[in-house]
Amino acid sequence: MTSARENSHGNGAGLPRVPSIPLSDDTGAAADQSIGGLVKDATTHLSTLVRGEFELAKTELAGEVKKALTGSVSFIIALVLFLLALPFPLVALALGFNDMFDWEDHPWLGFLVLFGAALILVGGIAFLGYRKFKRIRAPQRTIDSAKSTVAALRSRGDDGHDELEPRRP
Repeated sequence: MTSARENSHGNGAGLPRVPSIPLSDDTGAAADQSIGGLVKDATTHLSTLVRGEFELAKTELAGEVKKALTGSVSFIIALVLFLLALPFPLVALALGFNDMFDWEDHPWLGFLVLFGAALILVGGIAFLGYRKFKRIRAPQRTIDSAKSTVAALRSRGDDGHDELEPRRP
């Protein structure tokens, strides 16, 4: 069994050990084995190879996910701080409307105008989002490809019979 550290020329950066397929030049041992033994070895090696590939992918993805989470947390913190600070300029704008239109007797009018403008803006953005969602379609090429793959796997080949169906003479 080798490790990911050995496979990367000594710079493993803390990667876990990954199983590997033993490689040898001993062809005499393979010649002495039966077909069943060779199939068993091939199955074992294939299983080890697949497990090793999954481990490698998991290790690589784990590092990238950590980076993505760190970046996401930074953006979330920035968004929260922005949302907490947002009321201050909105209050200032509403008070500015009161001063600009001389509504000192009715200070609520500036806030009402600002609320109406915000509703119009939110409604427009929501409408644009609705139109974008309405355009979403199913991944038809992927669905067709998956169906053809399933059909090919079920097919026996040239005779066109299904593997799952009993063969009729």
